[in-house]
Order: sequence, then structure tokens, then C-alpha cells
Amino acid sequence: MKVRADRLNTVEEYYFSTKLKEVNSLIKKGNPIINLGIGSPDLLPPSSAIDALKNSLNDQYANNYQSYIGLEDLRISISKFYNKWFDVDLDFNSEILPLMGSKEGIMHISMAFLNIGDSVLIPNPGYPTYSSVTKLVQANPIYYDLKAENNWFPSIQELEQNDLTKVKLMWLNYPHMPTGANCDLSFLKELVDFGRKHKILLVNDNPYSFILNDKPISILNLNGAKEHCLELNSLSKTFNMSGWRIGMVLGSKQNISNILKVKSNMDSGMFYPIQKGAIAVLNSTNSWFDEINKIYNERRILVWKLADSLNCTYDKSSSGLFVWAKIQGNKKSKEFTDSLLYNHNIFIAPGDIFGSNGEGYVRFSLCAPTELLIKAINRINE
Repeated sequence: MKVRADRLNTVEEYYFSTKLKEVNSLIKKGNPIINLGIGSPDLLPPSSAIDALKNSLNDQYANNYQSYIGLEDLRISISKFYNKWFDVDLDFNSEILPLMGSKEGIMHISMAFLNIGDSVLIPNPGYPTYSSVTKLVQANPIYYDLKAENNWFPSIQELEQNDLTKVKLMWLNYPHMPTGANCDLSFLKELVDFGRKHKILLVNDNPYSFILNDKPISILNLNGAKEHCLELNSLSKTFNMSGWRIGMVLGSKQNISNILKVKSNMDSGMFYPIQKGAIAVLNSTNSWFDEINKIYNERRILVWKLADSLNCTYDKSSSGLFVWAKIQGNKKSKEFTDSLLYNHNIFIAPGDIFGSNGEGYVRFSLCAPTELLIKAINRINE
């Protein structure tokens, strides 16, 4: 047997992949675990999506291989969605590429633009996949600090102090995961100007734009950004369709063409009925967002109470599917979350899995019904 690829020495199995095995083992043993660890929406998608999926199953070509660039109607729907909600104009023929979830897009983008030895600017804390994919393609991660005292925004001055000669990509994510921090277009413009100055391709990962957020924004809304930036988005959080695996990457014709060269060699197109379901939800009205945000707001109030019971502090102005909370005292993040799991049967995410600046923090998911959140509060207060 040949030894495994050297690149596997740079990464570990995804934290939630391993930890959920343990959580599921505890559940099988009879432990009544309340899972507030991951952002997997428990609510149903719009009925229009389910109806469209069902009704298209018997279409003539529903079971065939599909186009690598998705149905034309899907790309048109994405274009209209971005125009309506973000005031961004996109050519559906050349500036939109549907993905099987935005997570695959992180790999496709990295493979399309990074050579061995290139460098990538990655937020700390941030989505762990940015780092792991960078290592898997044998590029070098350069972590930039996000801290509470700076509202979880990067410092342009500190970014300029890095050796940027080999930096090709910079990952952004606003509204930010895990902290829920928002930023406005004026700050994004500073980052775009920074990227343009140093010839760095900025990628904004934007799946939380509509969750508990009154002002969704896109980096592509800035003049000239399309040539220097990409944006990832997804239907997973916005429309409760995480298991459907529907994402998109948006940008200039040339950049999208480069990503397609990778993607077209990696899959054979998205299942036709899933695309039809996506088309249906992209035409949703304001009422959909009002309804889900009403539910998430009720849940967030309860999670705040749970955090209060655990003597954690948090920012009430944050957005997204999570509450990011600071632990009081000297306990480490994993020590705190493991104690909660083993002593109270409540699973939440330790902040340090998102980077060293997440140490001392924990993340609560809003993807659980109110009755379970009330039960969690009662367990702590017993």
C-alpha cells in the first residue's frame, strides 16, 4: 500500500464531523441531547420549492445529466434575485455559476486561482473550511485578526503590514460567521480598494444576508468590484434548504470562466428537480423573510436567556443563525462546551474551532424549536 497524500497531514477531519459522532453516540445511549451546535435549519423550505420539485420529477429530461452551468431559468432567477434584493446587475449567461452548495465553491475557487506556495488571507475567527481548503491545495494561510474591540472587522493598517507579495485570495464573510457582525458598504469599499491595490481577489461569502438582518448587502454593489471580487451565496440558510445543496458564485465573466474549468471536471450538473425548486424560491416575496425572521427572533431571545443563565455576554445587534457569546472566567471554550454536554446534555460549539481569536467564546445555534430552548434554560436553572 502506498502512503496517503502528504496534503492530508495539513488538515484534520472537520470538527463537527467528529463531534457529532460522539453526540449521536450519546443519544443512542439514551442521553436527551439538545443540539444547539450546528446551523442546519430545522424549518421547512417554502412550499413552492417542494411543489416545484415534485411536479418536475416526471419532466422528460428530469433524470438526465444536467448542464454544468445550470438551467438558464435558474441563472435568470438568480440574476433577478440579486437585482431585486442587492441592486446588483448580473449577466445570467456569463456572471453566474450555480453550485452544489457554496462549500464546494470554496474548493473550486481555490483550485481555479491558487498555485502551490501562493498565500491566502483568512479571517480569525472564521469558517474553518477557508483554512482547510487552502492547505489542501498546498497554499499558505495568512490569518488576519478579527476582534471584539474592532467590531470583528479587519484592520486595513494591520493587513498592510503582512508580506502580501504572494497573496492571491482574501476570504471575507459578512454578515460574519461565527460572530454575527455586520459591516456596511463603506467598509467593504475600503477592503475592495485594498484588494485592488495589491492585486488580491476578494471573495465575500454571503449566506447569512437575510437572517435577522434588515439591510442585506453585496460586495458586488460597489462600482468596479465585479472585476476584483467574487461573491458566494446559498439557499441553505435563507430558504431552509441546506440539504438540497444549492449555492452560487457571482463575478466577472473571466473569473466565472476560470471556476467553470474546475467545476465542469468535478461534477455532472445539479439534479433537475432541485433546480426547479430553487427557481421557485428565488421568486419569494418579503413575507417569507418576515415569517422566518419572526421565528428566529423569538428563538434568539430565548438563547440570550440561556446565555445569561450561563453567565455569558453577547452582542444583541448581531445577525445570522447564531449567538456568539463570551465566557466569563478562565475556562477554555472546549472545556466549557464539554462540561455543558456531559453535565446538562446540551451541545454548543466551542469558539476556538473557528480560530485562536475564538478562544473564550462559544456559539449557540438558533436551529432548534422554542420548546427545546426553554428546556435547555430550565436544565441550567434547575
